[in-house]
Parts: sequence; C-alpha cells; structure tokens
Amino acid sequence: MTQIRLQIVIPGQHLQEPIISCLIAHHGLVVNILAAQLQPQDNEKGWFDLQLRGTVSQILKGLAFLEALNLSIQGKPNPDGDSWHY
Repeated sequence: MTQIRLQIVIPGQHLQEPIISCLIAHHGLVVNILAAQLQPQDNEKGWFDLQLRGTVSQILKGLAFLEALNLSIQGKPNPDGDSWHY
C-alpha cells in the first residue's frame, strides 16, 4: 500500500457531488479526511485535506478522477513536511 497526502479545492458547483465517496467506491482508495472547510449554503469553494491509501494504480486513477473535475490539487511532499506545494 502507498499513501499520499493532498489538499483539494472544491468549487461551489461541485460541493453537492459525492467526490470522496467516488474515491472510495470507484477507485478502491482508503480516504482519511484530516481537515475540511465546506460552506455549501454560500456556494463558495471549499477544501479537503486528505490522506489517500491504495496501490499506485488506484491512487493514479483517483488523481485522474479529481483532475477530470478540474479541481485544484496540492500535494504534500511527506507526512513531516511543513508546506504544501503543487
């Protein structure tokens, strides 16, 4: 199993979509939500700080799914890293 940590920014038009559920059900990933900020009543963007675990293939397919939605994705270099990067 491989794991990565990332932050995704969800635009308002995607806030009601089951994005996390799709990562689990369709891509077989284990998803740990480390932090989140969502305000669907304002239709503003929100974000998730996620840890994804799975095979390399599962993670790549999950990332391709997120990219297909045109979400902003930032990765964290390692669990002990201090800053987000693209």
